[in-house]
Amino acid sequence: MNTIRALIGATLVVVTFGLAVAKLPPPPPMTDAQKAAAEEAKAKTAAGAELAKQQQAKAEDRVASQYFANMKAMGKSVPPPQTAAAAPPAPPAPAATAAVPGAPKK
Repeated sequence: MNTIRALIGATLVVVTFGLAVAKLPPPPPMTDAQKAAAEEAKAKTAAGAELAKQQQAKAEDRVASQYFANMKAMGKSVPPPQTAAAAPPAPPAPAATAAVPGAPKK
């Protein structure tokens, strides 16, 4: 009985939300000032993300060097950190003129 009540309640919530969203008008087109503000906000967000990434890398390096120094001070040998191997470079694409039939040969 409680399960049925819960399902009915959830259904009512979903239907009500669907009706409310369906009645909303589409947003008006953005003005040039709004577009400029959006681009500025996007640039600020990207700069903030880059700064956070750099700070994270700095903190990881500091913790790793501290760990290795502590292990060395205790006389324990620690293997060097493992890094991901770089992917081999992709082979160059064949020349486009060689694929064209009837092209003059050099």
